[in-house]
Amino acid sequence: MTETTENKDLVQEQQDVQADTTEENVEQAEVQEETAELSIEEQYEAKLAELQAKLEDEENRHLRLRADFDNMRRRQQLDREAAEKYRAQSLLSDLLPVLDNFERALQVETTSEEAASIIKGIDMVYRSLLEATEKEGLQVIKAEGEPFDPNVHQAVMQEQDSEKETGIVLRELQKGYLLKDRVLRPTMVSVNE
Repeated sequence: MTETTENKDLVQEQQDVQADTTEENVEQAEVQEETAELSIEEQYEAKLAELQAKLEDEENRHLRLRADFDNMRRRQQLDREAAEKYRAQSLLSDLLPVLDNFERALQVETTSEEAASIIKGIDMVYRSLLEATEKEGLQVIKAEGEPFDPNVHQAVMQEQDSEKETGIVLRELQKGYLLKDRVLRPTMVSVNE
């Protein structure tokens, strides 16, 4: 019986060792699960931080795109307003030599009644043309007797007049015109030294 008892003891010891091993395995598995849970939580936190950063980048990108769109819309509006405001610029620029020629024709002295009636007709056409251009915003730049302004005057000569101050426009050689607030053609002038 001793052998049987010893066998039983041996079997019991093996069962105890297996139980201990099983308990250790269970404990190790629990520790691994906790470690796995922590690493999963850490992974989720890392993923969450990454997604938040992406979201912030996309929000910033969206805001920049919206600001660019607003700026583009504003620029287009300003361009449309400028195009509307100065729509007649090309036509009026082409009409300036016509106005100059009318003025030259009106300066011709006439001796006959027939020529005087022609000049009177030219004057009527000139005035109606001038009136139509003024409706579109064409204005004559005042020059003679005014201080020289390089923004609206083009000095082509200098003369000396002791009765007038230096830098005063003495003569207008060619009329200049403004279209609303834009210089269409500067006035050619002679300036006092």
